[in-house]
Amino acid sequence: MKQTQLLKGVLDGCVLAIISDHEIYGYELIQALREDGFDSIVGGTLYPLLAKLENRGDLIGQFKTSPDGPQRKYYAITPQGLQTLTAFNHQWFQLKAHVDHILTRRTPS
Repeated sequence: MKQTQLLKGVLDGCVLAIISDHEIYGYELIQALREDGFDSIVGGTLYPLLAKLENRGDLIGQFKTSPDGPQRKYYAITPQGLQTLTAFNHQWFQLKAHVDHILTRRTPS
């Protein structure tokens, strides 16, 4: 199974977790994800995800002047986004516990 298939199910939660620390613009978010080991993340993956989270009400985007050139769209988490992140955390750690339990009891032959 490719990592991209696994990542697709958890990227929303990872993005919300990073943005919950502070507002951030898209390229900066890509760099943060890459620093955390998600080397395959590109704008074509991230920007549609940010639009989806914004349309869903989990994020709010606001254009701000950049000292380095054109305006950038900064994203901040909303109260709804914090609820979504809390639910994701609960589901993730529950799923992780189940998978860990299965994998630690069985070894490949």
